[in-house]
Amino acid sequence: MGADRQPATACVLVVDDEPDILELLELALLRMGLQVERATNVREALQKLGSKSYDLCLTDMRLPDGEGMEVVRFIVQQNMDVPVAVITAHGNMENAISVLKAGAFDYLSKPVALDQLRALVKAALKLPQSSAVVRAGERTLLGRSPAMEKVRDLIERVARSQAPVHISGESGSGKELAARLIVEKSARRDQPFVAVNCGAIPETLMESEFFGYRKGAFTGAEQDRDGFFQAANGGTLFLDEVADLPLTMQVKLLRVIQEKKVRKVGATQEEAVDVRIISATHQALAERVQQGKFRQDLYYRLNVIALVMPPLREMRDDIPEIAKQLLASLRGDEAVEFSPSALQALREYDFPGNVRELENIIERALALCSSGIIAPADLQLAATDDGSHAETPGLAGKQSLTDYLDDVERTAILQALQQTGFNRTAAARALGVTFRTLRYRMERLGISDKDAQQ
Repeated sequence: MGADRQPATACVLVVDDEPDILELLELALLRMGLQVERATNVREALQKLGSKSYDLCLTDMRLPDGEGMEVVRFIVQQNMDVPVAVITAHGNMENAISVLKAGAFDYLSKPVALDQLRALVKAALKLPQSSAVVRAGERTLLGRSPAMEKVRDLIERVARSQAPVHISGESGSGKELAARLIVEKSARRDQPFVAVNCGAIPETLMESEFFGYRKGAFTGAEQDRDGFFQAANGGTLFLDEVADLPLTMQVKLLRVIQEKKVRKVGATQEEAVDVRIISATHQALAERVQQGKFRQDLYYRLNVIALVMPPLREMRDDIPEIAKQLLASLRGDEAVEFSPSALQALREYDFPGNVRELENIIERALALCSSGIIAPADLQLAATDDGSHAETPGLAGKQSLTDYLDDVERTAILQALQQTGFNRTAAARALGVTFRTLRYRMERLGISDKDAQQ
């Protein structure tokens, strides 16, 4: 990860035509130890930006000779490495969304709250250098197809903003990984990342889970508890399967996003929260809006920047290389590789479960292969009439691919144990895996020696 971009003394350009607001902003920034320069209109702001490097630009939306949007566009078009934030009229979410879409780092609503101003400035001046590598721990997006390169490029750009991002894509296509990569590249990379599966929370518990509760708010509330928003304060809240939120919760979520404040269940006062929202779903959210199952205003608020994860079948040329990289991470010390025909079989398969399914297939193939070579049969893929690959005949409608492969693996392990007199070391050798791998797979599948003896 690259070094923080904040210099010893950062310089901020403030663009506003109201002397009182200029004075307030300048004073607040000076107290933060920053240098401040002023501009009172668009023309003056563009001249200053063109002649000197700044570390942050704060601009009002309405200016005597134009709009702050012109300042945003100038910075974006000139590819300047300077975050820009826009001050908008209170409650004007349409303006706020438009400036974020145009490339602004963030926005502030009038009257400007000094605590929100300070939080924005601190976040902006912590932006990493644009040369930083996009990674999330030891994982990164695999593939060199144009579709994946487009995703990487968008991640680079949206990471330098505070705008809400909505990630769409099929199950297993890497939506959460993309969200984590955005955070790794952003100013919030050292702050909390809270991932929430919206479809896994009972509707009756949603408000208390998201916003927290006060002691005595309801039966069983024996002490104060923070919710997801408080836990993610200063960082990022990832709302996975956001389409599953009930309409009543959508209304409350929209208000929190707009006001940047939450009220715990049972509390009388609101508390400010500084959270960036990244949402995701495998469903078509626009269609949910048309069906009346998702609020249009919340949809526009979440979908400020849209990122689409491509399905694996649209990156067929990448599949062999992705498979090899996944195999390298799964095989440990084992000397295992794909046969050319196995790689071709993978390349022709449609992968309804995308990269997650590919990873599962490779993991199971490791248990089934022999002599250190993964053959097509170890993948448990069956050819269809058109030459592509699909699940084994008779499987559809009866059993998921994952369950089917679990059964195949369980059968192979039990047979090996029976043939070797329940000697795990010998069974591992017969299966072509290490003792540690066999033990792991037995534990995962819930297999005991007693099962093998039945």
